[in-house]
Amino acid sequence: MTFDTSRDKLSVLTEKAILVSVALPNRPWVGKDPLEELRGLASTAGAQVVGGLTQQRRQIHPGSYIGRGKLGELIELVEASDANVVIFDNDLTPGQVKTLEKATEAKVIDRSELILDIFATRARTTESRLQVELAQLEYALPRLRQMWSHLGKHAGGIGTRGPGETQLEDDRRLVDSKIRDLKGRLHEVQARKEREVKSRGNEYTVSLVGYTNAGKSTLMNQLTGAGVLTENKLFSTLDTRTRQWHLKDLGKVLLSDTVGFIRDLPHHLIASFKATLEEVRQARLLLHVVDASNEYAESQIQAVSAVLKEMGCDTKPMLLVLNKIDRLAEPSLVQVLQRHHPQSVGISAGTGQGIDELRESVVGMLSSRFLRVRIDVDAGNGKILAYLAAHAEILRQEFIEDRVRLEVSLPRHLLHHIETPGVTIERLDERAIELDQGEATDAE
Repeated sequence: MTFDTSRDKLSVLTEKAILVSVALPNRPWVGKDPLEELRGLASTAGAQVVGGLTQQRRQIHPGSYIGRGKLGELIELVEASDANVVIFDNDLTPGQVKTLEKATEAKVIDRSELILDIFATRARTTESRLQVELAQLEYALPRLRQMWSHLGKHAGGIGTRGPGETQLEDDRRLVDSKIRDLKGRLHEVQARKEREVKSRGNEYTVSLVGYTNAGKSTLMNQLTGAGVLTENKLFSTLDTRTRQWHLKDLGKVLLSDTVGFIRDLPHHLIASFKATLEEVRQARLLLHVVDASNEYAESQIQAVSAVLKEMGCDTKPMLLVLNKIDRLAEPSLVQVLQRHHPQSVGISAGTGQGIDELRESVVGMLSSRFLRVRIDVDAGNGKILAYLAAHAEILRQEFIEDRVRLEVSLPRHLLHHIETPGVTIERLDERAIELDQGEATDAE
């Protein structure tokens, strides 16, 4: 046996699929159609959906996840529709997969494997391919061990020593070695990405986040003319794109489009995409794009918020962008969402409706982080004067003997760069602060 994580191995392309979703007390269904999102995922992966099955349970069946009665229905449904793959909207154990495949005589995959398959087909850059491959291997490793568990019961006994046990150890070493190699390569990518993103610390940086297929790429095109690919499919964007967005009174803003989130996104996938999501962690402002025309918009907002919290980004300044309002049959639905989320704006990225209001809101949120200060500095301090000329709006300047006094408007987050010995800084709404050698803060 050899371990294969190739794209074709996981693909459900052109296969006939039966969808299964189980509601549990800690994982209830979202919306009226429990299979709607899974149907979209299966379609994105290339499967032809030919049937579906749902069940509500207090707890899962340890052997087959669904109950015996439902398993019988599933077997009949697979036979009647000539399906060759069963896709669960839940995460299954390797033992459950094995039981279900034996009973249905069809391939069985769970939600995480389906999402990984989609990511594998969408990855374009070397970075995203490394991330997906690592996530696939980490997902598959415990399942590989389970497949060989029958050997473990008799390991070392008469009749068990030989090629089978050797192959198990070879496969384990192969996968473990590959995981270590990928983590090492990704660590280098992540370190480079962190340096790249942090180098933009003096820039206005804004990141688009949101549920998959919320319209982030379309909004990116509307705001920057980037011309990025937009598709009406889940996870059409995996690789972060950053473009310049020119805003009145602010100048250049760096706008990044990031991978879409989804409910129950596999944790190891989030970890693998750490480098890609570095843009979100370092952004000054997040634009949380929501498909306002989706009847489950509120639950999608909560799903994205959960992922942002897991990333440690839930306290960042954020503007909720209610997209696709042109598709709403009842415009008042936007007002309902805005009442629940006051820091929001309604737009249509496709038609341009509300874009001016969005720009004004972004300018307002970024500008609120400005300070107006009076600075007294030695005329020979070329480093500070050059920094102010490049990063601040100089409102007034006068020379007093060998000193220069300036009034400037400066982004709050850049103030520490000029808090150095010999520089007097007076916030115009606060007392002057004299920073001498003993009081100076480390600016670098």
